[in-house]
Amino acid sequence: QVQLVESGGGLVQAGGSLRLSCAASGSIFRINLMGWYRQASGKQRELVATITSGGSTDYADSVKGRFTISRDNAKNTWYLQMNSLKPEDTAVYYCNADITAFRGTNSRARDHYWGRGTQVTVSS
Repeated sequence: QVQLVESGGGLVQAGGSLRLSCAASGSIFRINLMGWYRQASGKQRELVATITSGGSTDYADSVKGRFTISRDNAKNTWYLQMNSLKPEDTAVYYCNADITAFRGTNSRARDHYWGRGTQVTVSS
């Protein structure tokens, strides 16, 4: 009953910028942690950035200083601003969240949820 939907991917030249968005919907009680992962062709999925509901952030070394994660708690939405993009940033980007959701009238459950992914392609 919880869905994550990404938007904002596309094709950009090296040095350019893109902004990804992830909107969570459904029977949400609380979003505990929000994040972005990416998976390049032939490689394992890797963590890009995370942000807590309190605003604490963490980044992969490869994107520090270039990417910024932010969130709008009121809209259950978070963002990934990607600047100075490089060809090696090309990947499918997935949003992820640790969410406590309502289950029935008096029950809640905490779980991890994924979006379907959005393609980011950086040309050289």
